[in-house]
Amino acid sequence: MYVISAIISLTSLGLCLGLLLAFAARYLKVESSPVVDELEALMPGSQCGQCGFPGCRPAAEAVAKGDAPVTLCPPGGSALAEQFARILGVDIDLSALAEPELLVAKVSEATCTGCTRCFKVCPTDAIVGAPKQIHAVVADACIGCKKCIAVCPTECLQMHAVEVTLKNWHWQKPEKPQWEAAA
Repeated sequence: MYVISAIISLTSLGLCLGLLLAFAARYLKVESSPVVDELEALMPGSQCGQCGFPGCRPAAEAVAKGDAPVTLCPPGGSALAEQFARILGVDIDLSALAEPELLVAKVSEATCTGCTRCFKVCPTDAIVGAPKQIHAVVADACIGCKKCIAVCPTECLQMHAVEVTLKNWHWQKPEKPQWEAAA
């Protein structure tokens, strides 16, 4: 008898709380700006903090309000800045904006103690390993935010240029066509 009354009371409690949450989600929802949503969707979404904001949503809100420049996202580079400018209808000069060199973290196996501090702060889970074991960095997932380097007690992490492979190689466009350079 006690079991049946417990089941009935927990079921009714769950049903009432579910209905309350459904009501709150429908009628108490805070509407967000569609421009902010569009800007956030374009951002990398790694919440790395390289822009000075705690995540991509606050950065998108600042750009939409005009409190931050459209060039604030280092991982996005000039391509993201151009998309932001097109959406917001602003003109930008990207000639002074230098594309950052793509860097990824690498672990020195000789000095890694497996303290696990680095992969706890990695926003993209690019560092793999186990406690008291040597860690490794998945280069495809690393965004070069350098958070792991700041917390490493043995300084076994260093930033290196991305190795060129067939997967990430791009043809460099020439500055001027050859026929214009000769004239």
